[in-house]
Amino acid sequence: MIEDKLIFCSGSEAEMLDELSKFSSQPSSHINATPGNTDSGIARLVLTLIELIRKLVEKQAMHRIDGNSLTEEQIENLGETLMKLEMKMDELKKHFNLTDKDLNLNLGILGDLL
Repeated sequence: MIEDKLIFCSGSEAEMLDELSKFSSQPSSHINATPGNTDSGIARLVLTLIELIRKLVEKQAMHRIDGNSLTEEQIENLGETLMKLEMKMDELKKHFNLTDKDLNLNLGILGDLL
C-alpha cells in the first residue's frame, strides 16, 4: 500500500503524480484471504513455502555435487526427485490459477521472497 512507502520526488508535480500512479498500478503481493477465495489463498501460501524449500534443497544439492560428496546414483535420484517436484508444482499452480509471480511475496525492505 502507498502508506507503507517513503516517496521522495524532487521534480515537478506531474512527475510526482506519475511516480504515485506506479504504486497504485502494481499488483498486490499480499495474500488477501476472504471467505470466497480461502482455498486459493491457502494454496498460494503453501505453494510459496514449498517453492522456497525446493529452491533451498536445489542449492544445497548443487553445493554437494560441486563438493563431490554424492555418488552418481544419489545425483541421479536427486535430479529425478527435484524434476518430479517441479512438475508437480507446475500442475498445482495450474490447478489454482497461480503463476511464479504469484508465489513471489514481497517482504518489504528485505526484498522479494523468491
